[in-house]
Amino acid sequence: MNQEEKYKAKPEELPKPTYWPFFLAFGIVFIFWGILTNWFLSGMGAIVFVVALIGWIVEINKEIKHDEE
Repeated sequence: MNQEEKYKAKPEELPKPTYWPFFLAFGIVFIFWGILTNWFLSGMGAIVFVVALIGWIVEINKEIKHDEE
């Protein structure tokens, strides 16, 4: 085995792209914007935040189960 083969980087498998982090941040923005304006926006932001958090967790769990197989 020569030096190049010995220290050659192995390819990493990247997770597939997802939109959940964007919606999580969107929910946080609406929560704080609602604090400044009215409670309705905070409520909508909280709903978006919770849905995005659950969606992201479900997607991560699916990926972990797929990697274990």
